[in-house]
Amino acid sequence: MLTLNTKIDHADSVFAQLVLPYEMRENSRLRTALASGEEVAIFTVRGTILRNNDFLKSDDGRVVQIIAAREPTYRITCKTPHELLRCAFHLGNRHTQTQVGEAFLRIHQDSVLKQMLEGLGASVIEEDEQFEPESGAYGGGGHHHHDDGHYHAHGPLAPIPARQKIHRPSDSQS
Repeated sequence: MLTLNTKIDHADSVFAQLVLPYEMRENSRLRTALASGEEVAIFTVRGTILRNNDFLKSDDGRVVQIIAAREPTYRITCKTPHELLRCAFHLGNRHTQTQVGEAFLRIHQDSVLKQMLEGLGASVIEEDEQFEPESGAYGGGGHHHHDDGHYHAHGPLAPIPARQKIHRPSDSQS
């Protein structure tokens, strides 16, 4: 069995490609198979999210390129940036994994969320696309490149607090 355990930035040659949906790319321990049928074990640092076009290397030097599978998703657009921001807020409020694109959002298909978004005035279109959600303010995941050639950071966006007190309006002032 081929064991992939080192994430590398680039590769001069690629042994194989491994097509995985997002749900499998967010696992740091995974057993699957290449298109050839060869079994593969992935052991990455906990919290690692594999992005489209990432490279994993085995101890024997073979490199496998990760390809994001096309998945059933919704593409969400709005008439104004304000309406799109409202949709993003409501998706975040529900802890929905969301991909943020240029003037659109993308989520996994969910009929309840679709109804909510349409109620907010959004246009929600079913599609089969690669899903690359944001990792979140406290999530890891390094970085990735899109086909447009732009670099996109996916490390922590805010300091990670050791302890955080949540202040509520009902808390007494002392």
